[in-house]
Amino acid sequence: MNEGKKGRTRPNILITGTPGVGKTATASLIAEKLNMKYISVGDLVKKHACHEGMDTEFDSYILDEDKLLDLMEPMMSGEDESDDDEEITEGIVTDFHSCDFFPERWFDLVLVLRANTEVLFDRLAERGYSEKKRNENLECEIMQIVLDEARESYAEEIVHEVPSNTLEDMESNVSRVQQWFDHWVKSNDEES
Repeated sequence: MNEGKKGRTRPNILITGTPGVGKTATASLIAEKLNMKYISVGDLVKKHACHEGMDTEFDSYILDEDKLLDLMEPMMSGEDESDDDEEITEGIVTDFHSCDFFPERWFDLVLVLRANTEVLFDRLAERGYSEKKRNENLECEIMQIVLDEARESYAEEIVHEVPSNTLEDMESNVSRVQQWFDHWVKSNDEES
């Protein structure tokens, strides 16, 4: 089989969007459905202390981008020897609320989840976010900050904006990614 874009035989996918849009649920389902490895960037930040402490005003970590990228590079390039999953040798689904600092070469698809502000407000309130943190995230969604970051950071053809308001939206997004995945794999097989 011919190796596809960036030397991979299976794609890497980034799921991004404002906190509360459903990134983790969507990424987990995609990884499970496509038998890909799922990496939660937020969990890596916490587990490996890829931060410079807490921002008490927003109750969130202050990201150390360099430390995180150094940690993720072997994972994203397929050189991570600590992974003992023999079934999943290539292809990663990862999620994070920011995307502009990841190298473009890591991803073949960038899915930007979007939610209506009413839906997002309820999800953030359910998480116990402070009013200030809720308002900051709602403003971010209204101003499409994450979508603009993705469009500025990655090739136009790999960035896709999709709704994430309902369970049906999530199922549709997973189905669309599966179709894209099948096409990506087939296209790379045909090149051999």
